[in-house]
Amino acid sequence: MLTVHHLENSRSQRILWLLEELGVSYEVKRYERNKQTNLAPPELMQVHPLGKSPVIDDNGKVFAETGAMIEHILDAHGRGKLRPAPGTPAYDQYRYWMYAAEGTYMPPLVFTLFVNRIETAPMPFFAKPIAKKIAGSIRDGYLNHTMKAQYDFLESTLENTPWLVGDDITAADIIMSFPVEAFSARGQDNLKGGEYPNIAAYLMRFQARPAYARALERGGPYALMK
Repeated sequence: MLTVHHLENSRSQRILWLLEELGVSYEVKRYERNKQTNLAPPELMQVHPLGKSPVIDDNGKVFAETGAMIEHILDAHGRGKLRPAPGTPAYDQYRYWMYAAEGTYMPPLVFTLFVNRIETAPMPFFAKPIAKKIAGSIRDGYLNHTMKAQYDFLESTLENTPWLVGDDITAADIIMSFPVEAFSARGQDNLKGGEYPNIAAYLMRFQARPAYARALERGGPYALMK
């Protein structure tokens, strides 16, 4: 039996979606975030030393890191689905997005979350202008142009194809779903404002998949932190 150690409102939702797309039987052990810190509970450290989610236990073998988990699940349970054949141009494209999701797209989004908290954290009134200036400098000096370049590239990738690697969905779309949803949720009006119509359509397309809906039913409420 495969067990997903699933943290609410987190990237582990993608593992549930992957399993639903493949039709793999699994169990969900759900964890709630600390209400004050939004961090994962200490119980997760009993599963993996880093205490992070997602983590899966597949017949007694524990796997961490989303990309590594996805590749293990495809190797063990995929039956050739959701991944192009190795050695093909499509596989090269697939592999790029598998690494880019966590290595390129997620770090600025996480950084944005902490910058936003700098501005909203409790502090003496005289410190607020300083905090806002620091946050603004980080956005202007790094975050804004970095994220614009990243999402401009994603927008152009989706210009002539419904999925990242062509006409069929792959696991690359599943792992990239969180950066797209986070970009939409965390103070970004670009998808609604029309600057990124291809990404907006892509977001609607993958959220409309029946397997995505089933994963939400299994995982529980899913609201990204802003």
